[in-house]
Amino acid sequence: MLDAQNLLVDAAGRRTYHVVLRRKAYELRSSMGIAFKSTSSRVCEDFSEIVFRDNMFERSFESIRIRTIRLLTPEEEEHLLIQFGKKEPEIEQTPAPEDVKGAEVEELDTADND
Repeated sequence: MLDAQNLLVDAAGRRTYHVVLRRKAYELRSSMGIAFKSTSSRVCEDFSEIVFRDNMFERSFESIRIRTIRLLTPEEEEHLLIQFGKKEPEIEQTPAPEDVKGAEVEELDTADND
């Protein structure tokens, strides 16, 4: 879970999807698992809602409609993880400036010589 409304879902074939729910689902954090309902036989892109048990001691299930599902590239996945604070960005080290020989500076006299 990225947050209560955004999920990253790993699928077969090393594919990752960003799932955005129509409303926040705080109960997902304590849920033992989720299932996806589909209106067709297609996988992932045609899922219409998620279903989960909102309390592991009860037999009641909650259903939340899905707003969007999008297949991510590895770069997009990393960006989302950084954006939601789940991963620290890699810090690129700036190389130290090199000394350049022969680039001496001459000071000019700025006093008025009237």
